Amino acid sequence: MFTILDVVCSYLQVWELWRQDKALEIVDPSLKELYHPREALKCIQIGLLCVQEDATDRPSMLAVVFMLCNKTEIPSPKEPAFLFRKSDKFPDIASDVEDGLCSANEVTITEFAGS
Repeated sequence: MFTILDVVCSYLQVWELWRQDKALEIVDPSLKELYHPREALKCIQIGLLCVQEDATDRPSMLAVVFMLCNKTEIPSPKEPAFLFRKSDKFPDIASDVEDGLCSANEVTITEFAGS
């Protein structure tokens, strides 16, 4: 079972590798030569676009399908929304996010019930 913190850390890891031009390091090594590096980078880039902080910067599903199916210029992603920030509106959320108990997007607060 993954926590929100696991997911957030994954996004941050992908973003850091993208910034360092090492994004292919996230591809499962067991795939070896079963993928084209250019296509993998394209998918990573589109994925990063889908988690942009500003919703207007995120592509629609139609745009995602178009980018995946066509050779077209894909915009460069900006820093993803999944970064920990101190919230003036909800000052107690930072510790809950770090504990994996809720989200930090200031729109919703999701608390996990025991499993």
